[in-house]
Amino acid sequence: MTLPIESRYCHSLPGLNRLLAVTRILAEDLDTGQALAHIVAEAKIALHCDRAIVYQFDHKREQLVATAGLDRDFAVDLDQGIVGCAAREGKLINMAHPRSDPRFRDAHDRLLDYHTQTVLAVPLIAARDERLLGVLELLNNVGGPFDSDDEALAVAFSHHAAAALDRGRLLAEIEMRRELEASLSVAREVQRRFMPSKMPPIPGYEVATWWYPNEAVGGDYCDVIALPGGEVALCVADVSGHGLGPSLLMASVRAALRTLLRSERSPSVLLEQLALALADDFEHGSFITMVLAMLAPERHEVTFANAGHGPAIHFQAAGEQCVDLEATGVPLGVVVPMQYPLGPLLALAEGDLLVLTTDGIVESFDQQGSQFGVERLQGLIRQLARAPLDDLVRAIGREVELHYVGDSPPDDLTILALRRTARS
Repeated sequence: MTLPIESRYCHSLPGLNRLLAVTRILAEDLDTGQALAHIVAEAKIALHCDRAIVYQFDHKREQLVATAGLDRDFAVDLDQGIVGCAAREGKLINMAHPRSDPRFRDAHDRLLDYHTQTVLAVPLIAARDERLLGVLELLNNVGGPFDSDDEALAVAFSHHAAAALDRGRLLAEIEMRRELEASLSVAREVQRRFMPSKMPPIPGYEVATWWYPNEAVGGDYCDVIALPGGEVALCVADVSGHGLGPSLLMASVRAALRTLLRSERSPSVLLEQLALALADDFEHGSFITMVLAMLAPERHEVTFANAGHGPAIHFQAAGEQCVDLEATGVPLGVVVPMQYPLGPLLALAEGDLLVLTTDGIVESFDQQGSQFGVERLQGLIRQLARAPLDDLVRAIGREVELHYVGDSPPDDLTILALRRTARS
């Protein structure tokens, strides 16, 4: 029998008051567990039922885990029971005689030492992305089957439960993001320290570097290493990918190279030894491009080997020509063992430049989809060839920054430049 409007209003008023109490509770700074405990307690009273349970959806296990309303651990597979059905279909289920329904699982009652007579199950859906968060289940209305007013009240409580779960999810995401950002900040600082901060003095030469990291930790590596006897090793490398993995691999490259340089000076042999030393670190298709050059300042000569890296440019001041230091082998990690023959011997005249960069410099795109490109880089080198070297690398970097779209470059940007300044 349908109650008169006045009677239905009086019947619903206590439930509405309970719902308002939950609204006030959610405004407080409570953790998710406390908020859900209040919600199930108030829902149980408001709907005059024997039990109220909030199940939280575990996406990894495809289970609905009882989070509030039970004093013991209990989980329901997504493909089982009335609760699972409400979650899968995303619809309210109201059953006056659940035991006659094939979706009912009597085994759940036996596990919980309970006897289900009536069921009202409401899916909990996140308002911001419509993601399934769980199910609110109400059992055994003391007045008989749940009616339409009960359904409306249960839906209102479900919104509160969903809000509590979603707030907890959002806070967890924020905390995870904060921890990740802290880790990335530390990793960036470690990577920054691997870049040369102070250039070694090289008689008759000047050297400068410029580096701008992508927001994610990358794998660019740049080094200038003065060696006993006067030779200077110059290296620019790029580990594929972004994140902590490439950053750690880059750290291994630096450590291995500096160790090998104690007993070996040939760029060809050094690249071969690096490929062997790091063979176990190349997983899931990772690889390293690297150009390794050895400067003999007294002879003004540079020997180099190039493991698939570019751009690497020798600017000849006399004719204002840019000559590429072409690859002499494939990137490290592609094939092991691999040989890296020396490239042509470079004779540096006064004013000559050696400019080594990572590919982020030339592969940056503007809004029209146009790459910065090697030709533009070479043009800037010609234009700035006589400028102070620190100004040259900063000016190139600034032009690239003005070219790409967004506040952060799509890849790490690294430049190493060497110039012969004296005739002797």
